[in-house]
Amino acid sequence: MGAWGRDWAWRIIPGVKTVKQVGCVDVNPDSLALATSQVGISPDLCFTSLDAALDATKPDAVLVTTVLPGHVPVARAALEAGKHVLVEKPFARRLADARSLVELADSRGLALMVSQNYRFFPAPRAVARLVKEASLGEVGQVWIEFRRYSPIGQDGPHAHHHDEQPLLIDMSIHHFDLLRLILGKEATNVSCYSWNPRWSWFSGPPAAVASIVFDGVVVSYRGSWISSGPDTPWAGEWRMAFEGGEVLWTSRGDESTPSELVVVQRRGGGAETLAVPAMKHVDRWGTLAEFSDAVRNRREPQSSGRENLGTLALMNAMVESASHRRPVAVRPVGKSSDAPA
Repeated sequence: MGAWGRDWAWRIIPGVKTVKQVGCVDVNPDSLALATSQVGISPDLCFTSLDAALDATKPDAVLVTTVLPGHVPVARAALEAGKHVLVEKPFARRLADARSLVELADSRGLALMVSQNYRFFPAPRAVARLVKEASLGEVGQVWIEFRRYSPIGQDGPHAHHHDEQPLLIDMSIHHFDLLRLILGKEATNVSCYSWNPRWSWFSGPPAAVASIVFDGVVVSYRGSWISSGPDTPWAGEWRMAFEGGEVLWTSRGDESTPSELVVVQRRGGGAETLAVPAMKHVDRWGTLAEFSDAVRNRREPQSSGRENLGTLALMNAMVESASHRRPVAVRPVGKSSDAPA
């Protein structure tokens, strides 16, 4: 029930009518006090241990919004208690830990989903359909540019200001996940260079450039948390070269609002703004609605833990490449062992 957990509680959960919050958990009593004063959660529904909350409220599912080190132990405890789990990204730091949770959920017949919320917007869905239908031919190259300015606020630094790779782990993972969704392929090789200017307030590198290979498609990626230029929408600015033309698109504005734009430039023709599909729920409302529907209908959700292993493998390869300053092959998600990056 830190700031992000409270945001889920007051803004997201009430917007999905098939979900009801029955309790909240935090080991820090001050966080629970804020949940009561800021969100209006009854003190009777606040608990300092997951076990006590599960015993008292008998929930169907658990939403894990801790910082990254808490994702695996809390998700595992919830699954072992027989609860479905929706966990914030990144799913886990190590691929082996994530895989073990997938196997545990499978053995218990439980839904395990990762909240990769950038998937739940109209523009990437429209572009993924363009790629699948191949109306412009095959994709040959992709360029992605992400620019944001993330200073230390009045309340002090945020968690990502202290991350080992704040851009790649905290932010770029959204773009990696979108690449997999849109291309319908898994990355095979990466080469990433990240850096931290002397004047930066980040502990780890807040900027990176990279090349990512997806079975014949090469992606050029540039991202920054310390940009002095104009902000991009959160999904970044994408340019995709196809055999028969180009597609320029972007998605997700500030405060979770859609900022959807898809422009198709056919070879030898004019530019056309593509209509994007209507979606009842977007962003985290979309992940929560998808999770709820999957639980009710006993099916595997989109962005399930199993599906998200590919995103985690790509993120880890990028971190390894940036840390060791060398190209790295992306480990197949079915591999039984993986060393920490």
